[in-house]
Amino acid sequence: MSGRREFLKRAGLGAGAAAASTLAAPAVLAQGAPIKWRLQSYSGAPLGAHVIKPQIEAFNAAANGEMEIELYYADQLVPTADLFRALQNGTLDAVQSDEATMASPVDISVFGGYFPFATRYSLDVPALFNYYGLNEIWAEAYGEVDNVTWLSSGAWDPLHIFTVDKPIRSLADMKGLRVFGVPTAGKFLSRYGLIPVTIPWDNVEVAMQTGELDGVAWCGFTEAYEVGWADVCNYALTNSVTGAWFGSYFANTASWEKVPPHLQQLFRITIDQSHYYRNVWYWGGEAKLRVEGEKMELTSLPEEEWAQVTKDAEGFWDEVAGSSERAGRVVQAFKDYAANMEKAGYPYR
Repeated sequence: MSGRREFLKRAGLGAGAAAASTLAAPAVLAQGAPIKWRLQSYSGAPLGAHVIKPQIEAFNAAANGEMEIELYYADQLVPTADLFRALQNGTLDAVQSDEATMASPVDISVFGGYFPFATRYSLDVPALFNYYGLNEIWAEAYGEVDNVTWLSSGAWDPLHIFTVDKPIRSLADMKGLRVFGVPTAGKFLSRYGLIPVTIPWDNVEVAMQTGELDGVAWCGFTEAYEVGWADVCNYALTNSVTGAWFGSYFANTASWEKVPPHLQQLFRITIDQSHYYRNVWYWGGEAKLRVEGEKMELTSLPEEEWAQVTKDAEGFWDEVAGSSERAGRVVQAFKDYAANMEKAGYPYR
């Protein structure tokens, strides 16, 4: 199977290079013609129907013919790992992704996606960005990168581990499991023997069916059911490594500056609409599917083992905080926020 993964990796990179050579042209505004943008999401089409498509459809309708965004899903124009480079060189005009998945060359990329125990609930994400300085830190980091403009971050779902035929009832059960997942959470979970595997998103379901993968550590219950992974997996670990994914919107700076202010504002408004849609979809879906979902058996780790995992996360935080001054500020924001939530008590903690 390792040969197959290498083949997929090489094939994906080749496709990305080909796409870059043929598509690398920034958006232009011809006389009297609408502005045309290409936006690619990290998500595949089934998930994209919820996390991105409603926003793009709303923007295109409200733009009244002045601008049109063409939406592409995971790996359709470029491989997901090449999203940042494609955005920077103008192959793409905009991207929806987390930093870790798209390999952003910034010292805060480790926080994009699932940073262990940074959040407990989806509202933690906008609270951290708006009240604890993350908006300013993200803008500062991307302000040092040529031709990429960070626009906004929002919350996605919590992180659970779903497995095909090997239930996780103890940390020892994680050893040797090959799972598809996001980079930072995968790095953290690998200390318990989990093996993170990266393949194209559209190949994940087949890889679980053929035994190349033992499961996924990529999402919550809502996504697992929506994209079909719950039809393949038989077990769901209820312990959540983190409460909500950090995802962002980015624009190619040259493309962004060609958009008139009223359309820039419209794009930001529909991004906020997307953040709201996802918060409700995930919050309601997670609880409903844990209770009413019948496709997967629920398992949990013993309390003492889970306490050890949460304790291990403290060391992981300190390790990342030491990687740069700016990373240290992000981790301090997490610590300040967590302390305030604990002191505030119900309903925050």
